[in-house]
Amino acid sequence: MKIGIAADHGGFELKGKLIAKLQQQGYEVRDYGPHRFDRLDDYPDFGIPAARAVADGTVDRAILICNNGIGMGMLANKIRGVKAAVVYSETSARDTREHHDSNVLCLGGQEFSAAQLEQFVAIWLTAQFAGGRHARRIGKVAALDR
Repeated sequence: MKIGIAADHGGFELKGKLIAKLQQQGYEVRDYGPHRFDRLDDYPDFGIPAARAVADGTVDRAILICNNGIGMGMLANKIRGVKAAVVYSETSARDTREHHDSNVLCLGGQEFSAAQLEQFVAIWLTAQFAGGRHARRIGKVAALDR
């Protein structure tokens, strides 16, 4: 699986840790930046290219990290074909895949410990879409794009 990853200053340190961990686990990781820490950077500069990579199939999924995950989630969901979710627990990390078939995970790098966020990522990457009634519901949401 190809995973895109991007952050701003609020997620820069975590991004580096996640890249190393994901590569150790055999994932192909594409780093959309930033490549150096700058506390004045703007999350859209990095999140938009990573989310577009999901939409155009360059990567299978993406992980976007900012201070609280909300900004990245808002921008990612503006891109057709992206289903981004901000997660706040192990349950939300699992459910966003099982129930909503999300393809972009948005994390609050300043909201949780690195260990918690790594656990959210692990759950999200291994959870599978359940289909069934959830597919029907996703179809209704997807109709809004038409």
